[in-house]
Amino acid sequence: MPENLSKTNYRLQSLATGRIFDDEGWLLSAPGEDKPGLIRAKYEKRQIDVKGDDYGVFRFADWLPVSRGLLGSSAPVTYKSKGLAKELGLENLYITFSGYWPEKGAMMKTCSFKETEAYPVAGRLNTGNGKILVVASAGNTSRSFARVCSDNNIPLLLCVPEDNIDALWFDEAIGDNVKLIVSRKGSDYFDAIHLSNLACKSKMFIAEGGAKNVARRDGMGTTVLSAAHFIGQIPDYYFQAVGSGTGAIAAWEANLRLIEDGRYGSHKMKLMVSQNYPFIPIYDAWKAGSRDILAMDDEVSRKQVAEIDAKVLSNRKPPYSVIGGLFDALTDTGGDVLVANNQEAIIADELFQKTEGIDLHPAAAIAAATLLQAVRQKKVEPDANIMLNITGGGEARFKADNPNLHFLKPKLVFDYNPDPEEVIRKVEALF
Repeated sequence: MPENLSKTNYRLQSLATGRIFDDEGWLLSAPGEDKPGLIRAKYEKRQIDVKGDDYGVFRFADWLPVSRGLLGSSAPVTYKSKGLAKELGLENLYITFSGYWPEKGAMMKTCSFKETEAYPVAGRLNTGNGKILVVASAGNTSRSFARVCSDNNIPLLLCVPEDNIDALWFDEAIGDNVKLIVSRKGSDYFDAIHLSNLACKSKMFIAEGGAKNVARRDGMGTTVLSAAHFIGQIPDYYFQAVGSGTGAIAAWEANLRLIEDGRYGSHKMKLMVSQNYPFIPIYDAWKAGSRDILAMDDEVSRKQVAEIDAKVLSNRKPPYSVIGGLFDALTDTGGDVLVANNQEAIIADELFQKTEGIDLHPAAAIAAATLLQAVRQKKVEPDANIMLNITGGGEARFKADNPNLHFLKPKLVFDYNPDPEEVIRKVEALF
């Protein structure tokens, strides 16, 4: 069973210097290094041994930096498309689905691939250190972490924009070990991150780390492992909508491991990542040829975020320029950044439901919309192996199957720029 998994053997590597070192607990960066760069897990097992479906996401445990498994997880499911592929004239369209779709064997109760992050992060966490995990989220991530931490009795502080708390629905009540605080109405994901950073100034708390956490990235990378294992080779193209771009970075890293494995090919799939217009900071920077995200006005950004349907794609400070970040991933794979608006996403969602039979989250609909664009614009070959990463879906189906939902309510509401000492005092009092 997954909870009996032995600790995965791995070390960490600084992508800024190449130095390899041991993971001493909860490292999010290379000790003693000033140059900003991500760290990457280097696994002892070069060739992955994929376990049975009953292991959930831990079927890929050989390439997850975990010390234990947890019950209740579900792995991404990959299948070869017939309906959408025929509609688009594609011979080899593979859909990797993370969500709720019982007929396909997809049983993620939060309906999002964020579960692939939450379980490995919790599996990496040393619960004996007395620290309380802090997670900032625009919605889906917080739902997944709340479910996993509640089920496994792990103390958790969630920081979410107040406008996004409708995303915190569950089929069962969340335990009191999970506390929610929010940045007031009109705020966005960046404000929630700021709030989490203030909380982490207290010694009681430990930051989950976002893109810096190797467990989060390698958990997200299981989407590519699922696809490659099903197809038998690395895909040629990878389509995904991005807010931070962490999933695309994870896909690139999984691709590199598969090349080293030697059984899945030696090529790099082109990362075709997408954003929801008009909030498109990654697109703007990439098209400008800039390694850095371009300057943005806070109020303009908040207004743009308010306009997009895919709220989870609203990161104003993504890990784009950092060494080993999204800019490097796009450059190394010859990738591109695409854009779709709300209406295009709605059309793509309707087409997906008609041809494949399940509803999509707004972010996944953005990815599907840009695949439609790429086909029309002949950016992909009809016979190419294309992976469409459906990062969330089946929510309408899940809610139909589970009509009596429970919602997590915030314990505290803070302004955009709260007093740091007040934040620390109030969040400490929650636990």
